[in-house]
Amino acid sequence: MPNLHIVSDDAAPAASPGPTVFPVKLVLQWCIAILAAFVLGSWLVWWAALVQRAFALEDIRSACQRVMPEAVDRCIDTVTIQRGGARR
Repeated sequence: MPNLHIVSDDAAPAASPGPTVFPVKLVLQWCIAILAAFVLGSWLVWWAALVQRAFALEDIRSACQRVMPEAVDRCIDTVTIQRGGARR
């Protein structure tokens, strides 16, 4: 007894391609991913600028402490104004 089953052409279902639909879900996922990447990237840039500014201010503070220990605040104000006016 053979294990094969013969199927005629009439019994085989016809494979018809479905209608092409615009992939709204895929486009929406891409838009959300691009928006999330933009938000994360801009936050990282902001955070890096904040950290860099904090390190620069700490460098100025330590240099002023070494040079003018009696007038540290005045030295810090003078140096930050000369460098472009970092906000305190």
